[in-house]
Amino acid sequence: MPTEILMPALSPTMEEGTLAKWLIKEGDTVSSGDLLAEIETDKATMEFEAVDEGVIGKILVEAGSEGVKVNTPIAVLLEEGESADDIGETSAPKAEAKANPEETSDAAPKEAPKEAQKAPAGDASPAPAAPKDADGKRIFASPLARRIAAQKGLDLAAMKGSGPHGRIVKADVEAAEAAPAKSAESAPVAGAPKSAPAGAMPTGLSTETVLKMYADRDFEEVKLDGMRKTIAARLTEAKQTIPHFYLRRDIKLDALMKFRAQLNKQLEGRSVKLSINDFIIKACALALQAVPDANAVWAGDRVLKLKPSDVAVAVAIEGGLFTPVLKDADMKSLSALSAEMKDLAGRARDKKLAPHEYQGGAFAVSNLGMFGIDNFDAVINPPHGAILAVGSGVKKPVVNAEGEIEVATVMSVTLSVDHRVIDGALGAELLKAIVENLENPMVMLA
Repeated sequence: MPTEILMPALSPTMEEGTLAKWLIKEGDTVSSGDLLAEIETDKATMEFEAVDEGVIGKILVEAGSEGVKVNTPIAVLLEEGESADDIGETSAPKAEAKANPEETSDAAPKEAPKEAQKAPAGDASPAPAAPKDADGKRIFASPLARRIAAQKGLDLAAMKGSGPHGRIVKADVEAAEAAPAKSAESAPVAGAPKSAPAGAMPTGLSTETVLKMYADRDFEEVKLDGMRKTIAARLTEAKQTIPHFYLRRDIKLDALMKFRAQLNKQLEGRSVKLSINDFIIKACALALQAVPDANAVWAGDRVLKLKPSDVAVAVAIEGGLFTPVLKDADMKSLSALSAEMKDLAGRARDKKLAPHEYQGGAFAVSNLGMFGIDNFDAVINPPHGAILAVGSGVKKPVVNAEGEIEVATVMSVTLSVDHRVIDGALGAELLKAIVENLENPMVMLA
């Protein structure tokens, strides 16, 4: 029977997306792994692959369509021997489910197919005929799932499908083959608060109320894209649910600036130019190793202490921001961090980052110094335990160790801390370690 191709969830936070471009057309034959479309999520434009083989019988959602909900049918795939006239049959499983409540009660919940999985290399054997259960009813399974099940000797009747209308797909067959026991680490966290949906709007004055307030004023309505909706929902949630507290320090940058100038001169032949931000990332990564109890995230009813120093860095892009993560930052050289940060920032601005490149980390850095901001308080990006807000370096009169007044370049920083994860004294210890690294930069190379 024809198979509905559903709008996939290409990231954990994706609720809807824009079907930017079809890479196939009706009548095209596709195989597992073939590219079907380009889809814009709230964070990036990603390619969408086929999970089954067949012929594209009908495209249901036009290219350029915005706000397409996850799990919405976007196209119909025909199996061998089927034609476009059979497309009406795609509703058959749904009708059967309504007619038999007992079948729907234990049917697996519908979710987007695991499109990124590839078919077995070199496997060109035909799919077995559509199987039937003990009552003679057809078991709806993709051709690839039927083929793998036949090869492995698995009983499709004993499986629950996660595809559209309970259809069994490749991932279900592989899961049945492996059947791993759920570990305590992978089990859902009991009592964990539910996050607001990615596209949910923050509470407050209603749209109608605000429109009435400005009914006599000239204005232009700006439509919210997926990224702006996600930022609004997540940051509202962060300020409402995370008990922030703030620690502030001034950092003398003169030694760092002199050391940076020396290194950049020596690195000219390698076309490497280190920024102050590169040193800040390194200083934070090393501080998390020196104060390991602060290298932690909030996980609902427990705290997870991370061993690696994975530092996220806020990158402003048109219409929003990304926080790409520099993993194992404490283990990397300054030049390696600089090159990786430039690559991530460039691809962030082009919205070409993969989800694993901007998710995770325990700590973040947000630097507005290049915009002339002296100091500010950053909002923690959950589940991070802290974020460092960095201001600009400005020349100020300071009192030196000898009690004399001198001019120094001073940078103001504010550490926003989640009090559920890090207490005041521990946060102060972490910020002290960051300051010491930046005021004595040579220790970061030891």
